[in-house]
Amino acid sequence: MSYLKEESFDEETTAALASHYREILRLIGEDPGREGLLRTPMRVARSIQFLTKGYSEDGAEIIRSAMFREEYHQMVVVKDIELYSMCEHHMLPFYGKAHVAYIPDGYITGLSKIARVVETYARRLQVQERLTVQIRDCIQDTLHPLGVAVVIEAAHMCMQVRGVQKQNSVTTTSAFTGAFLKDIRTRNEFISLIGAKLH
Repeated sequence: MSYLKEESFDEETTAALASHYREILRLIGEDPGREGLLRTPMRVARSIQFLTKGYSEDGAEIIRSAMFREEYHQMVVVKDIELYSMCEHHMLPFYGKAHVAYIPDGYITGLSKIARVVETYARRLQVQERLTVQIRDCIQDTLHPLGVAVVIEAAHMCMQVRGVQKQNSVTTTSAFTGAFLKDIRTRNEFISLIGAKLH
């Protein structure tokens, strides 16, 4: 039985991107016609569409697809959400973890939807600061909870493989609303929970 990988990409977009990547190969001094590079422009064209698929997704719609009435008013934390994004300045990856919490006020959402919101905004050209705020605002504006907290820890390849070349640096960003902003005890509880090894 032969291996079949099924992916769906817009053919016109893929062809246009591939032609540009073919020219990029030529401009950097490569031969786009040599055997090892013949399919590279098409592969990269598909890859960049996958890495930026968040442009065609709507974080609010993702949350609304699984909103439920629930009289639960304590913190909900989804931590260690794997995160892969691309720096808009150098188009190099940054990767790490997102920790997200909210305090419901009448509505909760499916736990996987929180991770999907992170994925939606991460799969765009980004800066970590904006990504953190977009995740926070999407949850706040859609669920209308008593508060939202987002912390992202990420390593940036634009700092690791070029420029300053610091391999072990990690960037941490945070964004809060409501109870997490106003009540230091609530914020400290969140920070404690994302740092604890409970499992």
